[in-house]
Amino acid sequence: MDLVTVREIRTPACREELRLGPGDRPLGGGTWLFSEEQPGCTGLVDLTSLGWEALTRTDTHLTIAATCTIATLTRMTGDRDWRAQPLIGQCANALLASNKIWNVATVGGNVALAIPAGAMTSLLATLDATAVIWTPDGGERRIPVAAFVTGVRTTALLAGEVLRAIEVPIGALRSWTGFRRIALSPYGRSGALVTGRLDDAGGFVLVVTAATTRPVQLRFATVPDAVAVTEAVAAIDCWYDDPHGAPDWRRAMSARFALEIRDDASAASAAAVEGGC
Repeated sequence: MDLVTVREIRTPACREELRLGPGDRPLGGGTWLFSEEQPGCTGLVDLTSLGWEALTRTDTHLTIAATCTIATLTRMTGDRDWRAQPLIGQCANALLASNKIWNVATVGGNVALAIPAGAMTSLLATLDATAVIWTPDGGERRIPVAAFVTGVRTTALLAGEVLRAIEVPIGALRSWTGFRRIALSPYGRSGALVTGRLDDAGGFVLVVTAATTRPVQLRFATVPDAVAVTEAVAAIDCWYDDPHGAPDWRRAMSARFALEIRDDASAASAAAVEGGC
């Protein structure tokens, strides 16, 4: 779609030129930005001109640039012990986007868009990822991705701030993961998406998205019993209501999926103990 209110497109070559003024929008892949009218948008600032390396890693973290495309992330070759790697493809496929979209849409854009069905948010919240944010004063701050999205189309970004990257702990990539998703139609937007992760120390995380207005991360010291999971899901107070699913249906499906993932994690934990013996 033509953005008829845009009067300027800037291509910064360095951070000093990355200044977001009133009416400016950061541009990554643009797959959503150009899909509908953008009232009040008078300028585009192309982040891809900064030349950020899509994927970098250290001994402790995998860093995903905000401009890294979904296709690049899904094609990444991880280490042999990255048991969580299948979750990347599962979440990417939950977006129900064509390869053309995958080749353009960015990981950071999907997270910063902050829609309930943003499956990159689901992935990164499950992996305990941290959002790296550039501040207008030249500094940076970090916030868990699970807390970065605060509601439907709202984030923790302040005026003039830019999502620079997402840091994923290597330890999380070595974890067992679980995935469940449902939609009202075979090719419809996700109505409920529940993911889980069991780390080597026995800690267990469940993340509920798509069914809620923001990511809900449920953390347990060990794999909990069914009662604890049921109670934790029942305590969620931000169920989403839109044409892709009613809140009561989303609540019921999320509770069911959470229990299924709990059962799978329990079996995986038992198998690991047996294998260790």
